[in-house]
Amino acid sequence: LKYVLDPHRPSAELIVKDGNICLTCENFWSLELNQCMDSNGKDIHIVDMYVVPTWKTKNLDPLVGLSAVTTALAQVDREKIYQWINELSSPETRENALLELSKKRESVPDLAPMLWHSCGTIAALLQEIVNIYPSINPPTLTAHQSNRVCNALALLQCVASHPETRSAFLAAHIPLFLYPFLHTVSKTRPFEYLRLTSLGVIGALVKTDEQEVINFLLTTEIIPLCLRIMESGSELSKTVATFILQKILLDDTGLAYICQTYERFSHVAMILGKMVLQLSKEPSARLLKHVVRCYLRLSDNPRAREALRQCLPDQLKDTTFAQVLKDDTTTKRWLAQLVKNLQEGPVTDPRGIPLPPQ
Repeated sequence: LKYVLDPHRPSAELIVKDGNICLTCENFWSLELNQCMDSNGKDIHIVDMYVVPTWKTKNLDPLVGLSAVTTALAQVDREKIYQWINELSSPETRENALLELSKKRESVPDLAPMLWHSCGTIAALLQEIVNIYPSINPPTLTAHQSNRVCNALALLQCVASHPETRSAFLAAHIPLFLYPFLHTVSKTRPFEYLRLTSLGVIGALVKTDEQEVINFLLTTEIIPLCLRIMESGSELSKTVATFILQKILLDDTGLAYICQTYERFSHVAMILGKMVLQLSKEPSARLLKHVVRCYLRLSDNPRAREALRQCLPDQLKDTTFAQVLKDDTTTKRWLAQLVKNLQEGPVTDPRGIPLPPQ
């Protein structure tokens, strides 16, 4: 801070760059930090690119000590949020409200409860989704339609990931409204964007590691839908779909479900095998990481482990991916553990007692 606030430094010197946001020395000087700094235990927090001095209280609330100007700006912003939520109920004002709220979803922590509990809002978002069903088959979805419905999906993702609204979101079976989008196969950009954003909603659910999420998803067709995208989607869609499968497998209930029948396991193993073959031709470290983690988790199940000894792709046993993984110690460790798990154990006699080596 002494460096940033030094008046002898050039006012245009770049201090912070985050995306397309740049802050110079002059920007920091305008916050009048010199007047509110002292040596008696103040912390500096960054809140939406404002530097805020706060006393060291028990909860270290970064909003304590906001200047009157900043508080006024925040209040104005909040009033706009309320206005846009109200505008979702009207078809005439909905499109702009969707756009503005989707931009603000990361910076308004309680946006999800506000959306869920405001009258007619979730119905309006579902109406946006249902309205484009006719454009799916035959596939006539335009870029404008795709952008608009994806803004609605972004708000549903916000609701799906918030702890206060997640359970109600699942109880209302809202993810099922997205499944028709995951069934689409058109390779055009509007459809790819639609699938990716829909996967993002499911990804936000599984990212929470909540048992109720896995229990819900296992009652739906999400696994075959993800497997189809893993086989034929874009790299980014494949990555998100594989992440969802990985999260389901990491749950004990999910692993048991997939390994319960030969048909389920063989379908998963077949798609993962195809992906490994494709990755050997077109490497992607990010996607390979999720594929390896899925294989490793499958190897925790005794029946799956036995089957993987026969069907694990050779590319995961040799040096095919050595160059791709040279800087990825985590995936290399997972791969080594997978190979170790699949190594033949000692032969046993019928009573289950290990036989001595010959």
